[in-house]
Amino acid sequence: MDSPPALETVYQAVYSLYNNSNPAEPGKASLWLGELQKSVFAWKIADEMLQQKRNIESCYFAAQTMRTKIQLSFHELPPEAHTSLRDSLMEHISQINENTNSAIVTQLCLALAALALQMSSWQKPVIDLINRFGGTTSSLWPLLEIMTVLPEEVNSRSLRLGANRRQHVLVELSATADTVTEFLKMCLKDCGDNVQIRVTILRCFTSWITVRAIPLQAIPTSDVVAYVFQVLGNHMAGSQLHEAAADCMCVILQALEEDSNINRDNNSEPSAQFQQLQMCLFTNVMDLEQPYHLSVAHEDMEKSINYCRIFTELAETFVETIIEGSMGGKQHYAIKILDLVLMCLGHHDYEVAQITFHLWYRLSEVLYQKNNDDLNAVFRPHIERLIGALCRHCQMEPDHLGLVEEGGGGEEFAEFRNRVSELIKDVVFVVGSSHCFRQMFSSLTGGPGPQGLPVQTPTWDSIEAALFVMQAVAKNILPNSQLRCREENDVVPKVVEAILNLPENTHIAVRHTSILLLGELCEWIDSHPQSLEPILNSLLACLSQKGLGTAASAALLSICTACPLHMASHFPGLLQIARSLDGFAISNDAAIGLLKGVALILARLPRAEIAPAMKELCWFQAMPLCELMQNKVPIERGTKTDPVIWLDRLAAIFRYTNPVPDDTNEPHPCQSVITEMWPVLSNVCTEYQHDARLMERCCRCLRFAVRCVGKHSAHLLEPLVKQIVQLYVAHQHSCFLYLGSILVDEYAADTECVSGLLSMLEAFIGPTFTILQQEDGLKNHPDTVDDLFRLCARFLQRAPVPFLHSSIISSVVDCALMACSLDHRDANASVMKFFYDLLHSGRNFEKRSDFTIRRQLVRGIIAEKGQTLVMRLLHASVFSLSSYMLSDVADVIIELNLTDRQLLSKWLEEAIKAMPTQNAGGSPTATHEQLVEFHETVTRADAAKPVTTALRYFARLYR
Repeated sequence: MDSPPALETVYQAVYSLYNNSNPAEPGKASLWLGELQKSVFAWKIADEMLQQKRNIESCYFAAQTMRTKIQLSFHELPPEAHTSLRDSLMEHISQINENTNSAIVTQLCLALAALALQMSSWQKPVIDLINRFGGTTSSLWPLLEIMTVLPEEVNSRSLRLGANRRQHVLVELSATADTVTEFLKMCLKDCGDNVQIRVTILRCFTSWITVRAIPLQAIPTSDVVAYVFQVLGNHMAGSQLHEAAADCMCVILQALEEDSNINRDNNSEPSAQFQQLQMCLFTNVMDLEQPYHLSVAHEDMEKSINYCRIFTELAETFVETIIEGSMGGKQHYAIKILDLVLMCLGHHDYEVAQITFHLWYRLSEVLYQKNNDDLNAVFRPHIERLIGALCRHCQMEPDHLGLVEEGGGGEEFAEFRNRVSELIKDVVFVVGSSHCFRQMFSSLTGGPGPQGLPVQTPTWDSIEAALFVMQAVAKNILPNSQLRCREENDVVPKVVEAILNLPENTHIAVRHTSILLLGELCEWIDSHPQSLEPILNSLLACLSQKGLGTAASAALLSICTACPLHMASHFPGLLQIARSLDGFAISNDAAIGLLKGVALILARLPRAEIAPAMKELCWFQAMPLCELMQNKVPIERGTKTDPVIWLDRLAAIFRYTNPVPDDTNEPHPCQSVITEMWPVLSNVCTEYQHDARLMERCCRCLRFAVRCVGKHSAHLLEPLVKQIVQLYVAHQHSCFLYLGSILVDEYAADTECVSGLLSMLEAFIGPTFTILQQEDGLKNHPDTVDDLFRLCARFLQRAPVPFLHSSIISSVVDCALMACSLDHRDANASVMKFFYDLLHSGRNFEKRSDFTIRRQLVRGIIAEKGQTLVMRLLHASVFSLSSYMLSDVADVIIELNLTDRQLLSKWLEEAIKAMPTQNAGGSPTATHEQLVEFHETVTRADAAKPVTTALRYFARLYR
């Protein structure tokens, strides 16, 4: 936007955004207003609209614009304009009343908070705000909102405050903590029955506790905390107020946990004051048991959830303390909190139960690390109760007719059960997998239940839930030789026999879970091959039954994977299953799983039998493909007219048919089959070349075909390269670049293939650079960046000298330099891997004959591009990349260090000098000492980890 638009034009656009009946107009208005918000004219226009207050929509747009400009474009304002902007915002806020739209209030408060944090010349914003707005009742609402969002925004990544400014702000907030505490106390006293103000007071206090501006030592004597417990102890409190109180208590407990961890890490004893605080919170939270029961009695789900959150948070705070205090078999007093958490697990709604899951993960993780039988014995009763409660929560409704996923809310319940399964796998070692399996089996047969209690005759839903839990632990039921005999000869055979003899009228969910349990018992089946045939017959019968086929195919895959030697004699039956695949009631994913299982067993056949069997298996999938192309059948996704279905099935066969290598020079047993399949796949590429989805799947299929036979597919290399080059030039599907990298990986070690592969790369480069050099080309085509540099890295690994000698190397390096700042995980990782391999190839493999020339070529590139590379790496680390991506940058820097430490030191010094010295608000970004320390840390490092840490800390100085 080159010039400021007329104010009336902006009003019209806002009106069109919210009120135009033509569906196309709001979209146009939104784009135009978005461009306005990016422009420098937005500052003045937003201010004028806020002054005029024509309507809610325009005021909201103006307030939102002011907030986004201050958060994201504060650098556009000269320092001398900061004070007038502050005064203008405070004037707008002073005109807020109880009729003002809350969304507008939030935007204005966020705007003023963001300004206060960035405006370094505003010395005591909290005191100024309280003095300005604290005396009038009408201004109390916005004042509390500002004081709530101010600490919240300190760590906002949309504000580039830098670590030093953030630390300075936190010190300022801490210095005003007493004033704020006294102010909130006064607000509580004077606000009467205004629930909204009381909620905001609690949110404000929570916000200040979160950033530790109000210290934990103030908690026992705090009037606000006393009010929090008063609210939590009253089951009649309003839901909004109750939730705010629960949030506050959870944040206090999290802060307490952080302090406990600091004491533990420093091996320091907690102070008497800290122990007093622990006991104060523990006692007060434990007193909430009765209010929890009242919330359950009144069916107040929201409050039950709040209490469960608090109990769970308290337990997490005390987990390490409870475990350390229970060493030697004694029990720490705080272990009682686990009883409260288990009480919540007795709630009828599984939504309450899953709040506690992270606690049990934490507990099991610490117990696993301690590896202490006496300690496990202390917590065994709790874990037994946990598993029993989870089993009950996994029960389906007694009147449910279908499978778990079917019916209202079925997908959510299925997801909950998956989480339960993972949790049980994590905690079951405390009680023992065999014990758990046996207990569940006892509940099925009417034997004694948990802790010896009698059980009623099981219903179908309780049977299914018990089988589900057994399925979770089935693979671990033979943990040691003492239990092996009993479990193998007693419980498991009875379970298997019962499953194989289930009556036809058994509920489908029970049969479904039973089949999955058979799959999980695959390792037991491998050691009991006499059970294999009846199990296979049962699974085969289930394949054609609606609702059971997918489970049966999953079980067959598990058995094929675990029992390949025993399954080889059953291969004819598996081949028959493959022939009948489309007659079974299974999904395509399940069909692919079955083919995977068949392929795994196929690879175990005698070598002479592999080719004919594989040929038959492949043509089952290839024939429908050929028919689709021959008849020009329109594609309908997810049906048999979709070539993807057949390509994925072929890919599974190629991927998992891996015969055991032999030392003879005989042709690969799969070579002839791959040769037969090549024309089919080639035709697919030609026929569907415009469709990126199909090309990606076809390339994947070719990738596994090449990997299957390796060097034995060399006769296909030339036609394959020729075709993918032609198709890439025409359509730029990045999957062809990826397939190219596979070919380089397989064949570049053969000197006769290198020139052809380099010609392939050169043919790829032109079209690739064309799309990457467009506006936002790198950002819009991350897959292309990823696959291009994966391909180039393969050349550096397999044929470095020819690649480094090629005419395109300089252009490739320049492109990689541009892509350093691309914030896309996979693409950036490939760029960094390319630089790593480039540098590494110049200093590694010294015994190889080409080492001298490799080092010479790489050093030439470094000499020319090194300074730019370091500049780009540092700038990207600070301003573009997510912190989790910096480890890849560190790998490159370490390689530079190991190549030439002196040069890196010089280049890094220049890059540091080019960094900005102040942020948008005028605060210094980094001190001289911080810059020197960063430089020294990086240049001294011999491993990536300290460089990663240094980069993350350095980036925080500017973010």
